[in-house]
Amino acid sequence: VHTYFNRATRRIIDSLRDPDQPLEMLVDTVTCRRADGREMPIAELALPDTLSSVETVQTEEVVLSVPGGRSMTVVLSVTPICGDDGEMESVVVTMQDMAAVKEQEHLRAEFLDMVSHQLRMPLTSIWGSVMAMLEETADLDPAEMRQFLRIIIDQVASMRTLIGDLRDVARIETGTLPVDPEPLEVDALVDRARNAFTSGGGRNRLAIETESDLPLVMADRRRVVQVITNLLSNAAHHSPESSIIEVSAARQDGHVEVSVTDRGRGIPAEDLPLLFRKFPRTKGRNTGLGLAICKGIVEAHGGRITADSHGLGLGARLAFTLPVAQDAASARRPDRSQDGGQPEGTVLVVDDDPTTLRSVRDALRAAGFQAVVAVEPKEALALMAEHSPRLAILNPMLADHDGEELMGDILAVSRIPIIFLSVYGRDEVVARMLEKGATDYIVQPFSPTELVARVRAALRRFGEPPPEEPFVLGDLRIDYAQRRVTVSGRPAPLTRTEFDLLAALSTEAGRVVPHDRLLRRVWSPRKPGNLPVLRTHMMHLRRKLGDNAANPTYILAEPRVGYRMPEGRTEEPEQAKPSD
Repeated sequence: VHTYFNRATRRIIDSLRDPDQPLEMLVDTVTCRRADGREMPIAELALPDTLSSVETVQTEEVVLSVPGGRSMTVVLSVTPICGDDGEMESVVVTMQDMAAVKEQEHLRAEFLDMVSHQLRMPLTSIWGSVMAMLEETADLDPAEMRQFLRIIIDQVASMRTLIGDLRDVARIETGTLPVDPEPLEVDALVDRARNAFTSGGGRNRLAIETESDLPLVMADRRRVVQVITNLLSNAAHHSPESSIIEVSAARQDGHVEVSVTDRGRGIPAEDLPLLFRKFPRTKGRNTGLGLAICKGIVEAHGGRITADSHGLGLGARLAFTLPVAQDAASARRPDRSQDGGQPEGTVLVVDDDPTTLRSVRDALRAAGFQAVVAVEPKEALALMAEHSPRLAILNPMLADHDGEELMGDILAVSRIPIIFLSVYGRDEVVARMLEKGATDYIVQPFSPTELVARVRAALRRFGEPPPEEPFVLGDLRIDYAQRRVTVSGRPAPLTRTEFDLLAALSTEAGRVVPHDRLLRRVWSPRKPGNLPVLRTHMMHLRRKLGDNAANPTYILAEPRVGYRMPEGRTEEPEQAKPSD
């Protein structure tokens, strides 16, 4: 019987071969252990003496081993090939190396084991505290009772944090992690992270040094503060409390690099490539999900994250980059609440509790917003038509009306952000409202600062209203009022969605508009589009504008982040000529 091995087969089983051992001789020494436990020489199964004794095997997982203990797992198929006369002429044996699959299964099992361990610890504390309170109620004084309740609250918070991390990891792996970059100061981001680190119990002293005159960076404020805080917590976890953690920021080739350096355990060189995996088992440190999430957030911004260490006991330096905002000086948004009282826009507030209405109205007006209030849905819809508010704040549980239904009525006439405000904060209620189209959900009690911050964040995600004056960029002219676009004086026949995309980009010209913000602005919040749909519409829009995707003039892609239009100019309305 003539035996032939292709290149892939040679590669798969080469690890079983002794040095200088011919492959043909290796076949005679390999033992195959099948799924039912039977062991036989591989030659007996796949290379029989006579074709008539061939056994057909369909994708069976087997273990191949040789004397000395070396083994490997493969998926094996044995298929007889028959001629025209029905007689078997040859046998085809195929093998698929299962090493990569086994490694993935091992990592998945390790990941689940670590998550189970992380959840088991707070559950044990909660269980112990609850049992003590139930069994010893008569003997507990109020101080002990409060301590048990603090333990429960702290451990529930830990579980919520872990669950949030798991959700972030899932979004990162599916490419759906939401980021909302805007031009921000690096010093402000570092300062927020420092406050979060110290208020969260961080005891290490921080030495912060940033270059002067750093440009603005494109960053999602909450997400980047999360990255820096994670890096600080990681450094503190692997350093003595008496040591100093250094934070620095410097400009670097169109980016700004932020680094965190500790003087702790250090990381072996062979473990550095594993550091940003989920729960890596390294000699120097176990980082859980924190650094894996940092990597996903940084890469979603178009940056990169790196780690460096001189070895065990010599500390470590973790650094990441953020892209510099284009035309940073003009990209900075003024805070209109501080420029002499210019109004921020109108907000509709609907609630049947007069105390809540008054509190929300006062907080919004103090921040420069015009608040219109209603207690009934019919009144709210009338105010929608009269004032065209930029945002609505609703109570999800009105006395005689469902807040979810009211949200649907509002979204049917205007695509504006909706924020729910309620004393009911059950996770299933919050999740349902967000899935139905709400932009945010605030649980009472709330602070005026938090309310205003969330309102402004929601408005940023939906973008500013289009200006009245046309926008001009080279030969491109956009008339927002007439919803008309021309290129070199010739009309561009855009669909409604294509015009909305162009308007969303042009009203934020000079800034990157992230994918998820475009999806929320152009498609209905109740039925958002997806990234493939966005890319298809963008391709049609570019073609109608005569914009070459390889060398674009009007619409520039920022890989893995969003799209950007260069800054144009606003066309002033023509002045009426005086009559003779």
